Amino acid sequence: MKFEVSEKGGETRTVGLEERSENQFEVTIDGATVHVDVARSGKTIYSIIEDGKQFEVLIDEQGARGFDVLVSGQLLHLQAFDERSKLLAATTKAVIAGPQRVEAEMPGKVVKIVSPAGTAVQDGEGVLILEAMKMENEIKSPIDGVVKEVSVGEGQTVESGALLFIVEPPAANAGDGTAS
Repeated sequence: MKFEVSEKGGETRTVGLEERSENQFEVTIDGATVHVDVARSGKTIYSIIEDGKQFEVLIDEQGARGFDVLVSGQLLHLQAFDERSKLLAATTKAVIAGPQRVEAEMPGKVVKIVSPAGTAVQDGEGVLILEAMKMENEIKSPIDGVVKEVSVGEGQTVESGALLFIVEPPAANAGDGTAS
């Protein structure tokens, strides 16, 4: 099975995954192939052996195609699409309109507000920094627009699903005096 995998706002890679036998997989990333042994050691924890090196990996599913992956102290926010999902996502992105609510994907502590209410932001630009699992994560705007509201304060602890901020597209701000 082939997927297009990318870190949110980052480079996209083609990944092939084929199970060879129980717990043994052939993984191809942009044409380079490795063989891995995988064992589940907890609900979301996996032990992976590749070329004699062992890695503990924590995988937290974030919706239908999103995953937070913690490996070697690095937290990655990944999205994976097969061909059908990729076409559907491209179609859906074009339909999204109006203010966009950004919620916490996991519990954490707000470390810094980078773009307060009234700040014009670009798609993928950081709005705030959220510390989760001892890692600082930049929470980015999903669209070009203006930060309409920041619902949290620096130092505040938030639960998964808590509203962090709202970004309004530029057309929604036209003529209302909001900075753009």
